[in-house]
Amino acid sequence: MAYIELYKDKLKKNFDFLDALFKQHGKEWAAVTKMLCGNRTYLEEVIGLGIKEICDSRISNLKEVKSIDSSVQTVYIKPPAQDMVEDIISYADVSFNTEFATIQLLSDEAVKQKKKHKIIIMIELGDLREGIMGDHLIVFYEKIVNLPNIEISGIGTNLNCLNGVLPSQDKLIQLSLYQQLVEFKFNIDIPWVTGGTSVIIPLLMQHQVPDGVNHYRVGETLFFGNNLLTEETIDGMAGSVLQLFSQIIEITEKPKVPIGYLAENPSGEVFKVDEKDFGENMHRAILDIGLLDVSAEFLIPKDENITVVGASSDMLVIDIGESEKDYKVGDIISFDLKYMGALRLLNSDYIDKKLV
Repeated sequence: MAYIELYKDKLKKNFDFLDALFKQHGKEWAAVTKMLCGNRTYLEEVIGLGIKEICDSRISNLKEVKSIDSSVQTVYIKPPAQDMVEDIISYADVSFNTEFATIQLLSDEAVKQKKKHKIIIMIELGDLREGIMGDHLIVFYEKIVNLPNIEISGIGTNLNCLNGVLPSQDKLIQLSLYQQLVEFKFNIDIPWVTGGTSVIIPLLMQHQVPDGVNHYRVGETLFFGNNLLTEETIDGMAGSVLQLFSQIIEITEKPKVPIGYLAENPSGEVFKVDEKDFGENMHRAILDIGLLDVSAEFLIPKDENITVVGASSDMLVIDIGESEKDYKVGDIISFDLKYMGALRLLNSDYIDKKLV
């Protein structure tokens, strides 16, 4: 069986780096753990580092967090579906919101459960995923400010999540100004301006984040140590805390070009023939992992002389012909992972998860 290893020492190094960075700049931060897909062992490891706030987009994962340590503040980081309101109030201390009708239901359920529920109003700053338009903010706030058992604890935004719009100093200043506008209009305090995700960390390190943006939600950089703008590992961080291992189940020398009439494969792809490959062979190995678990584009072989050829539902084909290693059937091939690859693998019941 293919398996993932999470390295405790690397995770701690990345956590300590980020914790020191945010304290240096006077910012609060939370760990985004949705990539862990509710794996209890891995969640216990993150919580054990001393994190006091965890964000996730699956309520079952936040339920798992609360069962590990009920004192951890849990944040549901997408607008709730209305049929999930009861669970949101039960297991999420905070939720992101953009719809009055949903907040009304959260208020009713919070009254029923005798709880105070915090909400973050998400504002659209150009990436065109969730968020109300900024010129609607005052009217929106007026409608929700007096709802019982609802506490408006912040405003926030998401960038670079759908259309790749990058954060900038101007956009973050704009978010801070929305906070100031609401505070002045209603004579209240909004504690959080949560505009910070992993993609904004490089701006923070360059002192380009306005003081008003005081809260960060960090997942990818915690687990991969990467600068999302340059795709390089940040100096002082450990890089990826995860690796994938998969066993070779076949090794054969085969033609580079398929033989026969070509049609779409089950993934809807048609193989494109390069005429210079006619008559050439490839030293291929097949691994015990496939598209059911991960897309090949998110895998980075540790052996730099290995090339990923392609995948079917349950098997991955690699070219080992250029490698200096004498691979045998039964040998283990290791991979570094891109974020979306790790997310898919951790969501697969067919991949074993280990802690090292």
